[in-house]
Amino acid sequence: MNQNVQPIFILPEGSQRTTGRDAQRNNIAAAKAVAETVRTTLGPKGMDKMLVDSMGDAVVTNDGVTILEEMQIEHPAAKMIVEVAKTQENEIGDGTTTAVILAGELLKNAEDLIDKNIHPTVIAKGYRMAAETAQKILNNIAEDLKLDDVETLKKIALTAMTGKGAEIAKEKLADLAVKAVLEVSEDSFIDLDSIKIEKKVGGGIDDSELIKGIILDKERVDSNMPKIVKNARIALIASAIEVKSSEADAKISISDPKQLQAFVQEEERIIKEMTDAIIKSKANVLVCQKGIDDLAQYYLSKAGVYAVRRVKQSDLYNLAKATGAKIITKITEIKESDLGFAGLVEEIKIGEEEMTYVRDCKNPKAVT
Repeated sequence: MNQNVQPIFILPEGSQRTTGRDAQRNNIAAAKAVAETVRTTLGPKGMDKMLVDSMGDAVVTNDGVTILEEMQIEHPAAKMIVEVAKTQENEIGDGTTTAVILAGELLKNAEDLIDKNIHPTVIAKGYRMAAETAQKILNNIAEDLKLDDVETLKKIALTAMTGKGAEIAKEKLADLAVKAVLEVSEDSFIDLDSIKIEKKVGGGIDDSELIKGIILDKERVDSNMPKIVKNARIALIASAIEVKSSEADAKISISDPKQLQAFVQEEERIIKEMTDAIIKSKANVLVCQKGIDDLAQYYLSKAGVYAVRRVKQSDLYNLAKATGAKIITKITEIKESDLGFAGLVEEIKIGEEEMTYVRDCKNPKAVT
């Protein structure tokens, strides 16, 4: 065979290839380095870390997942450890540092086993068996928790908040969190999407409150409408309160001014018919997912109805859960039985923005 044959490069220039023991040691060292970084944040004497990013912004935290997300990690094995922290955060919301340190320790011990010539597949199988045993042990020592055991639920919430930025007001926030969860639970099933979290600049953590209902970051459509409505009867409408223009390019030729007048009057009649149906149903608050025509706004404000428009679909669903209202698509068929109830609907200015509070719902299955 000719020795002068040019070698074939299948990898880009500058790539490094490690195999065998070197690769394993390299990967373990990278993962251990990540674990070492967050290890000192754990426990009562855990220290905070100050991270400065490429823009010069500083973050001070001792939350494992925040630290790992801010560190721009390149090494593929170390990135997998960051994924461990992210998964833990998404599933449980706490214990990210512990999960990373455990992963680091498992790898450290794996290194000793590899040095004794035990194959990585065998080690991985051992870890799977250990995981199954750990699950059994944990299930045996776990205590059953009833939803009416509010004290224990509060303790769990307090533990999760320790070490986070909100720790200053953890007593109050734990109380709010537990109340919110108990409020939306249906037969011990809890849909976390039913708990809406609104953050606004302007107050302190102590100003946080649980609203038995929904906050919409919308203002009323007309300043002549009432600002506060007590004993609100709420109509939820998923269609526009305006005359739709046709989808196709239609041209209407008008030869006589009277035809134009009739045309305008017909549009007005359709809008009046819609608003009359809403007013007749005895609704005094209207939440619309789409637009509300200027003329409709006039009729509604004249009847003393508080109306908001262009509300997100998710907010409309949550309002239905909170107030017991049905979402209406065909406006002219709205009935009094379709309406929901709230003790109070009011417009409040927070910071720079006006917001609509729907509070004191009777048995809300969605809160804010």
